[in-house]
Amino acid sequence: MSVEGKGSCCAVSRNSEKPAIEAAPIIPAGVGERSNAIALPGGRSHVGIDNPAIPQDGEGPARFVKLNPFALEAQTVTIRRFAEFVDATGYVSEAERFGWSAVFAGLVSKDTEVMGSAPDTPWWWRIDGACWRHPEGPGSSVEDRLDHPVTQVSHADAVAFATWVGGRLPSEAEWERAAHGGVVGRKFVWGDEEPTDTKIFCNIWQGRFPDHNTMADGYMGTAPARSFEPNEGGFYNMAGNVWEWTADPYRIRSLSRHAKQRNAAAVAADERLLKGGSFLCHYSYCYRYRIAARMALTPDSAASNVGFRVAYDA
Repeated sequence: MSVEGKGSCCAVSRNSEKPAIEAAPIIPAGVGERSNAIALPGGRSHVGIDNPAIPQDGEGPARFVKLNPFALEAQTVTIRRFAEFVDATGYVSEAERFGWSAVFAGLVSKDTEVMGSAPDTPWWWRIDGACWRHPEGPGSSVEDRLDHPVTQVSHADAVAFATWVGGRLPSEAEWERAAHGGVVGRKFVWGDEEPTDTKIFCNIWQGRFPDHNTMADGYMGTAPARSFEPNEGGFYNMAGNVWEWTADPYRIRSLSRHAKQRNAAAVAADERLLKGGSFLCHYSYCYRYRIAARMALTPDSAASNVGFRVAYDA
């Protein structure tokens, strides 16, 4: 089994194995079309929070940063757009090159062959043939969810697509600027009201994780990229649905012994930072649909709940 429980309980990182297919095409910059990019001014902003819910993840303290003007797409990249990118470039994703990916067990059909599971997070299964085209493995299709966020994409896959449209991945500070709209200390993209199993603001888990999802929000897995109400800035699904790759490495800004040890491990594994939480988050299990929440994965990892959105220099 080549899936580890390393990183957040929300997803798993690959072991250090090499993909079966090594080569990936060089992607020309600025060929694809950007989609619904919203301009944000530069200047003073902030990242993190002073009262972190999961301090060991490096959520705090809040710190002020200076941002250059930038733009960020209103929604995550959809399966339709990623398919257009692949058709135009011949790009082969890392999950396809490895020949397998991590799939949430609750999405797997009964006749799918399971090659193993992560020991610490047994709801993550290794499925041969799982990739962006077949997110739950052979036999699964994306034809009825082309407007959903693309999943089973690695950090390199996200960078390749962003390069093709003339963009890049956002930094953590840029991502949080779009999410909080300049409101210091805001907990969620919609404000400070807590979602519950009956009070729905976004696509997260309702019920008892991982074996019972009431689907009060209407979805077992991903929702369309433009589901639910956008925040004041016009950005959709910056809480729940899919984790979003950023341009930043995963680091904890602290002098504590834990932080030093965690940072050393993150450097050794070249872990990257993701933001936003996913459809698998729940208060009792993974309280990471807050703005300040963070997750780490190795850059070659891909999963049922990992996607991305594109940023642009102004």
